[in-house]
Amino acid sequence: MSVQERKQRQRMERERLIVATARELAERQGWDAVTTRRLAERIEYSQPVLYSHFRGKREIIGAVALEGAAEMALAVRAATAAADGPRARVTALARAYLHFAERNPAVYDAIFQLDGGLAYAREETPEPLKDAFAALLECLGEVAGDGVHPGLFTEVFWAALHGLATLTRAGRLPPEDTEARVELLVNRLAVL
Repeated sequence: MSVQERKQRQRMERERLIVATARELAERQGWDAVTTRRLAERIEYSQPVLYSHFRGKREIIGAVALEGAAEMALAVRAATAAADGPRARVTALARAYLHFAERNPAVYDAIFQLDGGLAYAREETPEPLKDAFAALLECLGEVAGDGVHPGLFTEVFWAALHGLATLTRAGRLPPEDTEARVELLVNRLAVL
């Protein structure tokens, strides 16, 4: 391995360490606890080293969002692949989405609530975000109904899931009724 290759590998490892540490800190203490100073201390590098990877917290949030979007897409695809039939796939998608949001609140916030400097719903949207939407569309497009644009239906279904996730987490909806909400959403919104 050349010196240049080794340096590049070390740089990538440091970047992964920064993102993983930010994510762990945010999941434990919230995003307000994630500062460049605290990250530098935790990863045992100076702040200038951290800034050589990310211009600031906003870019770190963006990196966590991209990583999280890829994980969410995998979770949704795994859940829907194991389901048999359209109703079961849509139900599995909804459960997987809500489960991801519940288990990864800081990552979910990075993807959907916080400013990570990422473009959404545009040509320049990063691939992991496009793929996360595609994972939803793959399943939901088949149940949109005649004359309904699959992308628009996916956006509406996704918005409903997002509302359920955020309202439940905020204590506005009782969590014990989540399954009933999923069934209602699937039965009333999707054409099965």
